[in-house]
Amino acid sequence: MLLRGGTAGLEVLLVRRTDRARFMAGAWVFPGGAVDPGDGSGQAGLRAAARREVWEEAGIELKDDLELVPFSNWVTPARVRIRFDTWFYLAAMPTGQKARVDGREIVEARWLAPAEAVAAADRDEMTIVFPTRKHLERIAVYRSAAELLGHARRLTVAPVEPRVIGSGEQARIVLPGEPGYD
Repeated sequence: MLLRGGTAGLEVLLVRRTDRARFMAGAWVFPGGAVDPGDGSGQAGLRAAARREVWEEAGIELKDDLELVPFSNWVTPARVRIRFDTWFYLAAMPTGQKARVDGREIVEARWLAPAEAVAAADRDEMTIVFPTRKHLERIAVYRSAAELLGHARRLTVAPVEPRVIGSGEQARIVLPGEPGYD
């Protein structure tokens, strides 16, 4: 999750996946993706994958020494066909760089205030998937990138595994601590 903004307010970079994508077609997401074998393993491999994916999807170079602050670790519910175990990191936007998309996998990029992105999704102006929305809602209370990064540096990250409750049109996703999770 690339962040920018000081006293003018927090903004986060969202990128839109192509409508032809096999997974999350047309969705607005944070830049990121799977760990490749060459990335390594453990936290070092996860961080290498984060840097590589941000470069591939948004054209932003994150230096090896750039601080990637762990923010959350989500595991998709067992009932979901395409599963992932992903780490979300926070990073301040490097000075002097601009987002640029590849036009194939990622077709658009926007800097938005988190609450603005959620409101756009509510107006059906953007497709935002559940994990992205929940992260946007979570960070919307912070006034600046520095404030959010300072908070995140004090976090202990534990896996979050949402659950699907019910089935069909009555199915809903709940998070730990929400009614119906246990």
